[in-house]
Amino acid sequence: MAITSLLFHLLPFLLLAKRFDFYNYFLLMLNCKFSGNVASDTVFYLENHCSHTVWPGTLSGNGAAVLGSGGFALSPGSSVHFTAPSGWSGRFWGRTGCTFDESGVGNCATGDCAGGLKCTGGGVPPVTLVEFTTGSSGNGNKDFYDVSLVDGYNVGMGVRATGGTGDCRYAGCVADLNAACPTELQVRDGGGAVVACKSACAAFNTAEFCCTGDHGTPQTCSPTHYSEIFKSACPTAYSYAYDDASSTFTCSDSDYVITFCSMGSSS
Repeated sequence: MAITSLLFHLLPFLLLAKRFDFYNYFLLMLNCKFSGNVASDTVFYLENHCSHTVWPGTLSGNGAAVLGSGGFALSPGSSVHFTAPSGWSGRFWGRTGCTFDESGVGNCATGDCAGGLKCTGGGVPPVTLVEFTTGSSGNGNKDFYDVSLVDGYNVGMGVRATGGTGDCRYAGCVADLNAACPTELQVRDGGGAVVACKSACAAFNTAEFCCTGDHGTPQTCSPTHYSEIFKSACPTAYSYAYDDASSTFTCSDSDYVITFCSMGSSS
C-alpha cells in the first residue's frame, strides 16, 4: 500500500517530466527542420505545355522508389506531381508518338524505353533529359539539377525552382530545337516531320564531337557549330559533355516544375 500511495503522489511529476521531454524533442525537430540541418522531401510538378500528348519516363539512379511507376501518359494542358525523398537521384524525359495497348505494351517514336509504358530503363537517344539529385546530409542539403542535350533532343524541357535558396535558376529550353535542327542530325517520322535532333556525337561518332580520345578533357573539347545550335535553343542546358559552367544548378529547400514544350522560365 505504501508503494501504491507513493506512486499516486509522484504521478503528476512523472507526467510533467514526460511532457517536458516530449516538448524538448518537439522543439528539437522544429529546429532541425527550419535550420536546414535535415533535408526534406522534394515535390516535382510535371506539366505538359505541348499541343500533343507526352509520355514522361522516369528512372531512379540510386535504388530509390521509381516515381510515377516509370512512365505514364500526360495529355496537353495537364499536370501531375510526385514526391521524392531526400537524396533521391534520377532523371525525367518525354516520349512522343507512342502507342500502347491496355496492358502497357507498345513503343514510341522518340524517347522509347524498355518496359513499355512503365519504363524499366533509360530513354533511347535522341532524347532530352532532366537530371536531379535532391538534397541530403551527404551533399550539404543541396539539390543539383540540369537539362541535358548530350544525348540529343526530342522535346523542349525546362526546370523552374519554386522557392528555395541558392543558384535556383531556370534550366532548359526557350525554343523548339527540332525546327532548327540541321538536316544531317534530323530524325523524321513516317510522314516526314522532324521529331528529334541527334547529337553530333551520335551522328558522326568522332572524338571531336564525342569528347573522347585526344578531345577527352575540358581543355581539348570545345563547343562546335552543332553544340552552339543546341545552345541557342536551350541556353541553360548541357549542349555537349563539358558544358558544365552554364548548365548545372544548385538550390536548397525547393520544389520544382518540370515543363514539356517549355519556352522559357515563365512557361
